[in-house]
Amino acid sequence: MRPADVDEETEGDPAAVAALNARRKATAVPGALVLGADTVVALDGRVYGKPADAAQAREYLGALNGRTHEVVGAIALAERGAVVATAVETTKVTFRRRTEDEIADYVATGEWMGRAGGYAIQEEGGSFMVERIEGDYLNVVGLPLERLKGLLGAG
Repeated sequence: MRPADVDEETEGDPAAVAALNARRKATAVPGALVLGADTVVALDGRVYGKPADAAQAREYLGALNGRTHEVVGAIALAERGAVVATAVETTKVTFRRRTEDEIADYVATGEWMGRAGGYAIQEEGGSFMVERIEGDYLNVVGLPLERLKGLLGAG
């Protein structure tokens, strides 16, 4: 795995934002076959990317608190710098209702860093914040594996 150093779009239609970011990542790294992936959280049309700091993580989690939001994952495959396939997956996630103090305690764990929406379903955030999901769990983790297998002809 090699991270792509690209500017990530943070505003606009959530599926378009995630797809654009995935394409940018896939074409930023040289190679015969490169996978670019991006995940955004969306609520009421607003994109919640990776919080810049703990205060923004508390803001994001406060907005998502007790509500159902969408996790939009996009992948792009590039061959020698040209995108050859893309896919977008959307999963609905419902958060439990938590107090401001509980959210602050979760933010203090640091799990929010580098995570769309400020949480990680596969870590403490899953049991603490998430009440239920509808759709692909691995999409929420950060890679819609079934979609990728389909793009590779293995699904």
